[in-house]
Amino acid sequence: MIETNRPAAVPVEDEPDLLRDQFRQLTRYRRLIGAGIGIGLLGGVYLGISTSDTYVATADVVLRTPTDDPFNPSIAPDKAINIGSERQVALSSSIAGEAAKKLGINDSGLAALRSGLQVTNPPQTMVLRFTYTSGSPAQAAKRANAMTEAYLLKRRDALDVTRDAMVKSYKDQRDPVAKQLDDLVKQIAQMPAGSARDAAYSSRTDLQSKVGQLNGNIAKLDALDMTPGRVTSAATVPTQPDGPGIVMSLALGAAVGLALGLLAAWVRLVFDPSPRSDGDVSRALRAPVLGTLPRDKTGGGPLLAAGEADPRLAEEYRSVAFRLAYDSRFADRRRLLVVAPRGSSETAAAVAVNLAASFAETGKDVLLIEADLRTPLLASQLPTDAGGRPRWSQTPGGPAQGGQPGQGDSDWPDGRQLVVDAGESGAFDLIPGERVRNVARALTTPRATRLISEADSPNSTVVVLAPPVLSYADALALVDRVDGVLVVCDPRAVHRTDLSRIRELISGAGGTVLGAVLHGPLPGEKRGRTASRTKKAAAPAVAPAPAATPAVDPTAAGEPPEPDQQVPGDGSDTVALRTVRTGRR
Repeated sequence: MIETNRPAAVPVEDEPDLLRDQFRQLTRYRRLIGAGIGIGLLGGVYLGISTSDTYVATADVVLRTPTDDPFNPSIAPDKAINIGSERQVALSSSIAGEAAKKLGINDSGLAALRSGLQVTNPPQTMVLRFTYTSGSPAQAAKRANAMTEAYLLKRRDALDVTRDAMVKSYKDQRDPVAKQLDDLVKQIAQMPAGSARDAAYSSRTDLQSKVGQLNGNIAKLDALDMTPGRVTSAATVPTQPDGPGIVMSLALGAAVGLALGLLAAWVRLVFDPSPRSDGDVSRALRAPVLGTLPRDKTGGGPLLAAGEADPRLAEEYRSVAFRLAYDSRFADRRRLLVVAPRGSSETAAAVAVNLAASFAETGKDVLLIEADLRTPLLASQLPTDAGGRPRWSQTPGGPAQGGQPGQGDSDWPDGRQLVVDAGESGAFDLIPGERVRNVARALTTPRATRLISEADSPNSTVVVLAPPVLSYADALALVDRVDGVLVVCDPRAVHRTDLSRIRELISGAGGTVLGAVLHGPLPGEKRGRTASRTKKAAAPAVAPAPAATPAVDPTAAGEPPEPDQQVPGDGSDTVALRTVRTGRR
């Protein structure tokens, strides 16, 4: 036998679903992404305009070391030349000063001449690339070549100076030895044959060898090729300005702006305290999201969605009711408490009414209890008929004896019962709320407990509407008798910590969160001070609930009713079917 009443569980999301969910969350911050793209486009426009009149000329120079045999493979130029030092020399003020002399630039323009030069070294080469940027193409080429020639000239002069210094050093060593050799030769010519003359000949040979070695070093230095390098690519006049152009600049700016906007949206997403997705709501409540109400674009619909021209809302309520019916935790008790986290409970009231209609459509006997005793409005916003069907518990004796209903602490529930016509869905009973002096005492009376226990009857269901659970403790007083709780919230108006706190409060009171129903902002609701002032200004316009000042039932005191007086339940106070717009609660 297949079990059909299974508890709903939080769906397990795989990696692709999580990535798609995160991308959808980023698209919530369209303003940040749009601002990033706008900043990128502005930067692209600036880049395109600033580089439209900029020209770049380039000249390449290959460096070489002084050598007497350029074809000797044992000489490694990269060992003899420090390319980093040479690059710094090329950028020095001495090179710029030499180029300024050739170009006829005075000392005041030396800084501007240096600012346009850039020297780079391609990797694994002995090449210095001179790049000069200027507003004139001819000037860029001329200055690049001038800087190149000045560098080569300075480098050759530096090499010549080094060679001359070494030659002078060798000559300074050679001259004393050569004079000593000349003196020794004169002495040998005057010496007689013998051992002394033989020793003098030996000394002369040593001196001649040393002088020959020094003369060889000097000759080797004189034979060196002192070419510092050669220009492999002279700078030519550029034909097009440097830069990507206005079209490419806009494309690059848009790409960078998009990346910047996505980064800002991601940072905003990380620090956003509100639930970012249905999965966040499920994890905070540890219960599934049973449904998401479609956005109402008509400026506010009726409280009862059955029979509307757009069937999406009614179908969504039927879907939520179907998922609840197949949850074993609700099927066992059939007692449902509908609450909102905080603020307005208007949408929670609509969910409670439409779930009651959906359960009635399946043939169940449904009782909707308005336990919101602070702002009771259902009786004035629903098509009701005080038919007084005796299916549900009636308080013996009716209202409290000896006084008007609503004046005591235990006047609710007073036995008054209305029938709500849900159109094609059928009908369900409504216990309207009343303003009472002590709400907590009224919700915990034995009469309220017996009223909720009507769900124990076969084929019956009880739906209880309570005030926001974080604003008042009324809902917690009913949790232990109802067990199943449905949370109705706007994900953008509630924090994840609020949902976790709701779960903890309900679990601590002995109840269970069956799931959540999500909805968008209420029609015309905007965030900010203007909306708050609008709400405060519109609040006094709401008509008070008729249940707040009910008429005295003459039958309760044993007196016959007056001819012009209506008795609740005699059918004369039937309200015509109508479509009532939801008001602010």
